[in-house]
Amino acid sequence: MRFPTALLAAGALLASTLAQAAETIKVGSKNFTEQFIVAELYAAAIENAGYTVQRRINLGATLVAHEAVRTGAIDIYPEYTGTGILAVMKATGKQSTDPKAIYGQIKSYYEKEFNLTWLKPSGVNNGYAIVVRPETAAEYGLKTLTDLGKVAGKLKLGAGSEFFDRYDGLPGLKEVYGISFAESRQFAALRLRYEALAQKQVDVANGFSTDWQIAAEKFTDLKDDKNLFPPYELAPVVRMEIAKDPKIVAALDQVNGLIDNPTMQELNRQVEVEKKEPRRVAADFLKAKGVLK
Repeated sequence: MRFPTALLAAGALLASTLAQAAETIKVGSKNFTEQFIVAELYAAAIENAGYTVQRRINLGATLVAHEAVRTGAIDIYPEYTGTGILAVMKATGKQSTDPKAIYGQIKSYYEKEFNLTWLKPSGVNNGYAIVVRPETAAEYGLKTLTDLGKVAGKLKLGAGSEFFDRYDGLPGLKEVYGISFAESRQFAALRLRYEALAQKQVDVANGFSTDWQIAAEKFTDLKDDKNLFPPYELAPVVRMEIAKDPKIVAALDQVNGLIDNPTMQELNRQVEVEKKEPRRVAADFLKAKGVLK
Protein backbone atom coordinates (compact mmCIF):
# COMPACT_ATOMS: atom_id res chain seq x y z
CA MET A 1 0.00 0.00 0.00
CA ARG A 2 1.39 3.37 -1.00
CA PHE A 3 0.95 6.38 1.29
CA PRO A 4 0.61 9.93 -0.10
CA THR A 5 3.86 11.87 -0.02
CA ALA A 6 2.28 14.59 2.15
CA LEU A 7 1.18 11.99 4.70
CA LEU A 8 4.66 10.49 4.82
CA ALA A 9 6.21 13.92 5.28
CA ALA A 10 3.78 14.74 8.08
CA GLY A 11 4.59 11.48 9.78
CA ALA A 12 8.32 12.15 9.55
CA LEU A 13 7.81 15.64 10.97
CA LEU A 14 5.74 14.28 13.86
CA ALA A 15 8.36 11.63 14.64
CA SER A 16 11.10 14.25 14.60
CA THR A 17 9.07 16.54 16.87
CA LEU A 18 8.34 13.77 19.35
CA ALA A 19 12.00 12.72 19.42
CA GLN A 20 13.06 16.31 20.01
CA ALA A 21 10.55 16.76 22.82
CA ALA A 22 11.73 13.55 24.46
CA GLU A 23 15.38 14.64 24.41
CA THR A 24 16.55 16.38 27.56
CA ILE A 25 19.43 18.83 27.20
CA LYS A 26 21.44 19.33 30.37
CA VAL A 27 22.73 22.87 30.81
CA GLY A 28 25.30 23.57 33.54
CA SER A 29 27.31 26.45 34.88
CA LYS A 30 30.20 27.33 37.14
CA ASN A 31 29.76 28.98 40.51
CA PHE A 32 29.31 32.73 40.04
CA THR A 33 26.57 35.14 39.02
CA GLU A 34 27.47 35.70 35.38
CA GLN A 35 27.60 31.95 34.82
CA PHE A 36 24.17 31.52 36.40
CA ILE A 37 22.68 34.16 34.11
CA VAL A 38 24.29 32.93 30.89
CA ALA A 39 23.35 29.31 31.63
CA GLU A 40 19.76 30.47 32.13
CA LEU A 41 19.91 32.35 28.82
CA TYR A 42 21.10 29.16 27.12
CA ALA A 43 18.46 27.05 28.84
CA ALA A 44 15.59 29.38 27.99
CA ALA A 45 16.64 29.68 24.34
CA ILE A 46 16.92 25.89 23.99
CA GLU A 47 13.52 25.41 25.61
CA ASN A 48 12.12 27.98 23.21
CA ALA A 49 13.46 25.82 20.37
CA GLY A 50 11.29 22.95 21.59
CA TYR A 51 13.57 20.94 23.87
CA THR A 52 13.27 19.83 27.46
CA VAL A 53 16.07 21.31 29.55
CA GLN A 54 17.53 20.12 32.84
CA ARG A 55 19.39 22.88 34.66
CA ARG A 56 22.51 22.01 36.63
CA ILE A 57 23.51 25.49 37.74
CA ASN A 58 26.32 26.27 40.19
CA LEU A 59 28.34 23.08 39.75
CA GLY A 60 31.58 24.53 41.06
CA ALA A 61 34.85 25.91 39.71
CA THR A 62 36.22 25.46 36.19
CA LEU A 63 37.54 21.93 36.46
CA VAL A 64 34.32 20.68 38.05
CA ALA A 65 32.22 22.05 35.20
CA HIS A 66 34.70 20.78 32.63
CA GLU A 67 34.60 17.27 34.06
CA ALA A 68 30.80 17.38 34.07
CA VAL A 69 30.59 18.17 30.35
CA ARG A 70 33.43 15.78 29.50
CA THR A 71 31.68 12.85 31.19
CA GLY A 72 28.18 13.70 29.95
CA ALA A 73 26.77 14.81 33.29
CA ILE A 74 25.91 18.00 31.39
CA ASP A 75 25.77 18.77 27.67
CA ILE A 76 26.56 22.48 27.64
CA TYR A 77 28.04 25.16 29.84
CA PRO A 78 29.41 28.68 29.27
CA GLU A 79 33.18 29.05 29.38
CA TYR A 80 35.87 31.62 28.60
CA THR A 81 38.57 30.99 26.00
CA GLY A 82 41.41 32.21 28.23
CA THR A 83 40.20 29.94 31.03
CA GLY A 84 40.15 26.98 28.68
CA ILE A 85 43.71 27.67 27.56
CA LEU A 86 45.14 28.12 31.03
CA ALA A 87 42.99 26.08 33.41
CA VAL A 88 42.07 23.12 31.18
CA MET A 89 44.89 22.94 28.62
CA LYS A 90 47.25 24.13 31.37
CA ALA A 91 49.27 26.15 28.90
CA THR A 92 52.27 27.85 30.46
CA GLY A 93 54.05 31.06 29.62
CA LYS A 94 52.65 34.14 27.94
CA GLN A 95 49.75 33.43 25.58
CA SER A 96 48.61 35.07 22.36
CA THR A 97 46.47 38.18 22.69
CA ASP A 98 44.74 37.47 19.34
CA PRO A 99 41.15 36.32 20.09
CA LYS A 100 40.88 34.34 16.84
CA ALA A 101 44.15 32.52 17.49
CA ILE A 102 43.13 31.62 21.04
CA TYR A 103 39.68 30.47 19.91
CA GLY A 104 41.10 28.28 17.15
CA GLN A 105 43.65 26.76 19.49
CA ILE A 106 41.16 25.90 22.21
CA LYS A 107 38.49 24.61 19.81
CA SER A 108 40.94 22.25 18.11
CA TYR A 109 42.30 20.97 21.44
CA TYR A 110 38.88 20.25 22.93
CA GLU A 111 37.71 18.40 19.83
CA LYS A 112 40.81 16.22 19.73
CA GLU A 113 41.23 15.54 23.45
CA PHE A 114 37.71 15.56 24.88
CA ASN A 115 35.22 15.08 22.01
CA LEU A 116 33.88 18.52 22.95
CA THR A 117 33.72 21.68 20.91
CA TRP A 118 33.30 25.43 21.27
CA LEU A 119 30.49 27.20 19.43
CA LYS A 120 30.78 30.77 18.15
CA PRO A 121 31.93 33.23 20.81
CA SER A 122 29.67 35.96 22.12
CA GLY A 123 30.48 39.65 22.38
CA VAL A 124 31.55 39.15 26.00
CA ASN A 125 35.29 39.30 26.69
CA ASN A 126 35.45 38.91 30.44
CA GLY A 127 39.13 38.95 31.27
CA TYR A 128 40.66 39.43 34.68
CA ALA A 129 40.54 42.90 36.16
CA ILE A 130 43.02 43.91 38.86
CA VAL A 131 41.36 46.68 40.84
CA VAL A 132 42.17 49.02 43.70
CA ARG A 133 40.26 51.69 45.58
CA PRO A 134 40.56 55.16 44.02
CA GLU A 135 42.41 56.50 47.05
CA THR A 136 44.96 53.68 46.78
CA ALA A 137 45.49 54.48 43.11
CA ALA A 138 46.00 58.15 43.99
CA GLU A 139 48.34 57.46 46.90
CA TYR A 140 50.70 55.24 44.91
CA GLY A 141 50.15 56.64 41.41
CA LEU A 142 48.66 53.41 40.12
CA LYS A 143 47.42 53.26 36.54
CA THR A 144 49.01 50.06 35.23
CA LEU A 145 50.17 46.69 36.50
CA THR A 146 53.72 47.90 35.97
CA ASP A 147 52.97 50.64 38.50
CA LEU A 148 51.55 48.03 40.87
CA GLY A 149 54.74 45.98 40.64
CA LYS A 150 56.69 48.83 42.24
CA VAL A 151 54.57 48.95 45.41
CA ALA A 152 52.89 45.52 45.68
CA GLY A 153 55.12 44.58 48.61
CA LYS A 154 53.20 47.11 50.71
CA LEU A 155 49.74 45.88 49.72
CA LYS A 156 47.33 43.05 50.54
CA LEU A 157 45.64 41.02 47.79
CA GLY A 158 42.18 39.45 47.86
CA ALA A 159 41.63 36.87 45.13
CA GLY A 160 39.72 33.76 44.07
CA SER A 161 41.12 30.28 44.57
CA GLU A 162 42.12 29.71 40.93
CA PHE A 163 44.08 32.98 40.82
CA PHE A 164 46.82 31.56 43.05
CA ASP A 165 47.78 28.76 40.66
CA ARG A 166 47.00 29.81 37.11
CA TYR A 167 49.66 31.51 35.00
CA ASP A 168 47.38 34.47 34.39
CA GLY A 169 47.14 34.87 38.14
CA LEU A 170 49.87 35.28 40.74
CA PRO A 171 52.53 33.25 38.88
CA GLY A 172 52.22 35.41 35.76
CA LEU A 173 52.00 38.66 37.72
CA LYS A 174 55.27 37.78 39.41
CA GLU A 175 57.04 36.69 36.22
CA VAL A 176 55.83 39.48 33.92
CA TYR A 177 55.48 42.38 36.35
CA GLY A 178 57.58 41.34 39.35
CA ILE A 179 54.51 41.60 41.58
CA SER A 180 54.73 40.04 45.06
CA PHE A 181 52.17 41.11 47.63
CA ALA A 182 52.80 41.62 51.34
CA GLU A 183 49.84 39.33 52.08
CA SER A 184 47.24 37.37 50.10
CA ARG A 185 43.78 36.27 51.16
CA GLN A 186 41.55 33.80 49.36
CA PHE A 187 37.81 34.44 48.86
CA ALA A 188 35.64 31.75 47.32
CA ALA A 189 32.84 34.17 46.40
CA LEU A 190 33.51 37.10 44.07
CA ARG A 191 31.30 39.49 46.05
CA LEU A 192 33.39 38.84 49.18
CA ARG A 193 36.50 40.12 47.40
CA TYR A 194 34.78 43.38 46.51
CA GLU A 195 33.35 43.72 50.01
CA ALA A 196 36.81 43.17 51.49
CA LEU A 197 38.27 45.77 49.13
CA ALA A 198 35.57 48.33 49.92
CA GLN A 199 35.99 47.72 53.66
CA LYS A 200 39.79 48.08 53.39
CA GLN A 201 40.48 44.51 54.50
CA VAL A 202 42.56 44.17 51.32
CA ASP A 203 44.13 46.77 49.02
CA VAL A 204 43.96 44.95 45.69
CA ALA A 205 41.42 42.47 44.33
CA ASN A 206 41.08 40.38 41.23
CA GLY A 207 37.72 40.53 39.50
CA PHE A 208 36.39 40.36 35.96
CA SER A 209 35.72 42.96 33.29
CA THR A 210 31.93 42.53 33.45
CA ASP A 211 31.66 43.00 37.24
CA TRP A 212 29.14 45.73 38.06
CA GLN A 213 31.05 46.66 41.22
CA ILE A 214 33.92 48.26 39.31
CA ALA A 215 31.80 51.13 38.05
CA ALA A 216 29.46 51.27 41.05
CA GLU A 217 32.31 51.59 43.57
CA LYS A 218 34.51 53.67 41.24
CA PHE A 219 37.35 51.18 41.64
CA THR A 220 40.41 51.72 39.46
CA ASP A 221 40.95 48.90 36.95
CA LEU A 222 44.72 48.74 36.41
CA LYS A 223 45.79 48.41 32.80
CA ASP A 224 47.49 45.16 31.77
CA ASP A 225 50.18 47.13 29.93
CA LYS A 226 52.34 44.08 29.11
CA ASN A 227 49.40 41.95 27.93
CA LEU A 228 49.68 39.15 30.48
CA PHE A 229 46.00 38.24 30.27
CA PRO A 230 44.79 36.40 27.14
CA PRO A 231 41.33 37.06 25.65
CA TYR A 232 38.44 35.64 27.67
CA GLU A 233 35.70 35.39 25.06
CA LEU A 234 32.56 33.73 26.39
CA ALA A 235 31.23 30.81 24.35
CA PRO A 236 29.26 27.60 24.87
CA VAL A 237 31.31 24.44 25.39
CA VAL A 238 29.18 21.55 24.13
CA ARG A 239 29.35 17.83 23.58
CA MET A 240 29.99 16.98 19.93
CA GLU A 241 26.65 15.22 19.45
CA ILE A 242 24.86 18.35 20.66
CA ALA A 243 26.88 20.50 18.26
CA LYS A 244 25.45 18.44 15.38
CA ASP A 245 21.92 19.66 16.14
CA PRO A 246 21.36 22.81 14.06
CA LYS A 247 18.36 23.98 16.13
CA ILE A 248 20.34 23.98 19.37
CA VAL A 249 23.31 25.66 17.71
CA ALA A 250 21.02 28.33 16.24
CA ALA A 251 19.45 28.98 19.64
CA LEU A 252 22.84 29.40 21.30
CA ASP A 253 24.17 31.54 18.46
CA GLN A 254 21.16 33.84 18.89
CA VAL A 255 21.95 34.32 22.58
CA ASN A 256 25.62 34.93 21.85
CA GLY A 257 24.70 37.63 19.36
CA LEU A 258 22.77 39.54 22.03
CA ILE A 259 25.30 39.81 24.85
CA ASP A 260 28.41 41.91 25.34
CA ASN A 261 30.30 43.37 28.31
CA PRO A 262 27.93 46.29 29.07
CA THR A 263 24.95 43.94 28.81
CA MET A 264 26.47 41.48 31.25
CA GLN A 265 27.42 44.24 33.68
CA GLU A 266 23.76 45.27 33.77
CA LEU A 267 22.40 41.72 34.06
CA ASN A 268 24.92 40.95 36.79
CA ARG A 269 23.83 44.10 38.61
CA GLN A 270 20.19 43.07 38.50
CA VAL A 271 21.03 39.81 40.25
CA GLU A 272 23.60 41.15 42.70
CA VAL A 273 22.02 44.49 43.61
CA GLU A 274 18.32 44.11 42.89
CA LYS A 275 18.37 40.49 44.12
CA LYS A 276 16.45 39.17 41.14
CA GLU A 277 16.64 35.47 40.35
CA PRO A 278 19.01 34.68 37.43
CA ARG A 279 16.23 32.78 35.64
CA ARG A 280 13.93 35.80 35.79
CA VAL A 281 16.69 38.16 34.63
CA ALA A 282 17.46 35.88 31.69
CA ALA A 283 13.80 35.49 30.73
CA ASP A 284 13.11 39.23 30.95
CA PHE A 285 16.13 39.99 28.79
CA LEU A 286 15.15 37.46 26.11
CA LYS A 287 11.58 38.77 26.10
CA ALA A 288 12.84 42.32 25.66
CA LYS A 289 14.91 41.14 22.69
CA GLY A 290 11.97 39.33 21.12
CA VAL A 291 13.41 35.84 21.59
CA LEU A 292 10.71 34.79 24.05
CA LYS A 293 7.05 35.81 24.00
